[in-house]
Amino acid sequence: MRMDFIKVAPEALNAMLALERQVHASGLEESLLDLVKLRASQLNGCAYCIDMHSKDARARGETEQRLYELDAWRETPFYTARERAALAWTEAVTLVTDGHVPDEVYEKAREEFSDRELAFLTLAVVAINGWNRLGIAFRAEPGTYQPQKHEGVRAKAA
Repeated sequence: MRMDFIKVAPEALNAMLALERQVHASGLEESLLDLVKLRASQLNGCAYCIDMHSKDARARGETEQRLYELDAWRETPFYTARERAALAWTEAVTLVTDGHVPDEVYEKAREEFSDRELAFLTLAVVAINGWNRLGIAFRAEPGTYQPQKHEGVRAKAA
């Protein structure tokens, strides 16, 4: 790690955590947020965040099959229409320089999400892109993260 930005600027960490709290209090499904965080981290190449969010998703009961296939989600039958709309939205917002957010991606998202949900889904994408940039810039080392235990998680068959 180049620098521990948390020690250098704890108030910045608090601001990021406040955004996370708002996203998680929005009512969006944790499983959906796990997929969004993992997909954006894959697109950005943030090894630390990929490690973290794959572990968190598994701890909440996500299947290995869906995690392994996430980078090819369009070619698989493993995701719901709502998840597909969220993943397309995540990709478009994350890769905004590749042609902005296409109208067809927006329309699909509007079919699956209320205005409020789409606003918070977008904030979730903004947040993970911020975390990815911090992790990449300061070279956070993957492999050390341990997920919290989640109550009531049932193991899903892979």
